[in-house]
Amino acid sequence: MSKQVQDAYIVAATRTPIGKSHKGYLRNMRPDDLLATTMKAVLAQAPGLDPQAIEDVVCGCAIPEAQQGLNVARISAVLAGLPVGVGGVTVNRFCASGLTALQMAADRIRVGEADVMIAAGVESMSMVPMMGNSPSLSPSIFEREGDVGIAYGMGLTAEKVAQRWKVSRDAQDAFALQSHQRALAAQQAGYFSDEITPITVTDRSVDIGRGEAVSSSRTISLDEGPRPDTSIEGLAKLRTVFAARGSVTAGNSSQTSDGAGALLVVSEAALKRFNLTPLARFVGYASKGVPPEIMGIGPIEAIPVALRHAGLSLQDMDWIELNEAFAAQSLAVMQQLGMDPAKVNPMGGAIALGHPLGATGAIRAATVVHALQRNKLKYGMVTMCVGMGQGVAGILERV
Repeated sequence: MSKQVQDAYIVAATRTPIGKSHKGYLRNMRPDDLLATTMKAVLAQAPGLDPQAIEDVVCGCAIPEAQQGLNVARISAVLAGLPVGVGGVTVNRFCASGLTALQMAADRIRVGEADVMIAAGVESMSMVPMMGNSPSLSPSIFEREGDVGIAYGMGLTAEKVAQRWKVSRDAQDAFALQSHQRALAAQQAGYFSDEITPITVTDRSVDIGRGEAVSSSRTISLDEGPRPDTSIEGLAKLRTVFAARGSVTAGNSSQTSDGAGALLVVSEAALKRFNLTPLARFVGYASKGVPPEIMGIGPIEAIPVALRHAGLSLQDMDWIELNEAFAAQSLAVMQQLGMDPAKVNPMGGAIALGHPLGATGAIRAATVVHALQRNKLKYGMVTMCVGMGQGVAGILERV
């Protein structure tokens, strides 16, 4: 007997501040602890909810190994003190893992198999390197010309997008500067405060002279990436990283980062049972594949499909979080689809704020949920390209 399709609502959404990898303030915080802290925070936003009603935790993670391996979703659920009956599953769609987790959680509710779900994402690029500790690609991808793009570094794919869509170095640097300026303005205005759960971190060192360990704690409430000293002149001086005569630099690329995000997704029945207030309705989602060597243009294919499923147009979108993997691919997507630049990343993107891979989809979804509420807007979108040639897009509606 088929179950009736029902709506899925987001009633709480939060994230950690995003820290710079390796030298940032979250570098020593384990990803399972980071995720557990975020899950406890999102549940605290729904005090009337009985945790026993949670069906499952779906968590995105791009490199699910080492400190964020062994099913980090389940481990973090236990660390968060959730009832032992709450399950956990870790999913991987690289940069879109967190958004895919939200889609999977929402779909369980929409088909009537659950009433309460947690969708999340986590990534510590400080503790787990981007390609993992022991990456191994099948030799078969080198046997056919069309497959070798799977082995390309992400920066090289950005160079290829810049060449094909004729995105200049100047345009990329201007976009990067805008990302920092928008992020800094949003921080100063306090726009991130609703979506960020402050994190207390402990720094430990050894005082050799006194022969003792020293520790100090501090509370972090702002993203670490935005730089007030960013300038066009400074960006122009940076060398290209991935091609000798290229245009992609560290300055117009996303930052490697650490962070986590979580959203509480429920059915209409759960809204009534626990007296919860919905923030947004999950409208729809799409994923599409593209040639791996130009993976950055993935949203060009995914966005129209998501809009078609939802019966909406791009003009209906009031707020778009387009993940800034690289300025080159962001500009190519905007150019190809005719996006309104004012609606795209109004508070900056990954170039300034950081891109903790598998967490980014959940983080940016939290941004959209709160931005729609704060600005009394109707529709928002989260979209991103995905390594090895994919694009995803998810649509939310303020309620």
